[in-house]
Amino acid sequence: MSQPKPLPTDPIAEAHRQWTAHGWGPVADGMAAVTSLMRAQQILLARVDEVLRPLDLTFARYELLMLLLFSRKGSLPLSRIGSLLQVHPTSVTSAVDRLEARGQVRRLPHPTDRRAILAEITEDGRATALAATEKLNDTVFADPGLPDSGVRDLVELLTDLRRGAGDF
Repeated sequence: MSQPKPLPTDPIAEAHRQWTAHGWGPVADGMAAVTSLMRAQQILLARVDEVLRPLDLTFARYELLMLLLFSRKGSLPLSRIGSLLQVHPTSVTSAVDRLEARGQVRRLPHPTDRRAILAEITEDGRATALAATEKLNDTVFADPGLPDSGVRDLVELLTDLRRGAGDF
């Protein structure tokens, strides 16, 4: 995977130093934590995008395919997809449109609720989801950039952050 040329110094450490020097020392650690987390998200998303791009997938469309793949019937109401993925209904519609155009998902009427539409994964969608997962497992998830104990610690810390924010 191609990576950008590393910077000569850590800009977040420099921002922390500047925060402290300008009298914001009490919140400098929080600023560094938030900024570090956002930069880490950018780095990981770039790695994921590099793997998914040849499959003509975005991470959002990959997540949708996996959600349908893991569902009991291979289908879910669009409103439930939005709730589970925590995205706006417009984003769900857009992702389903793209996947439907590629033959990986199809829309179906809900069998008991005339107002609802189901998204159902197709065989092509299943094959794409599994191929993407295999590539992500091999290149990103197997080595997210931390030792195993660091990965577990990070997951615990982020779980605490998410719980505290009312994520679940």
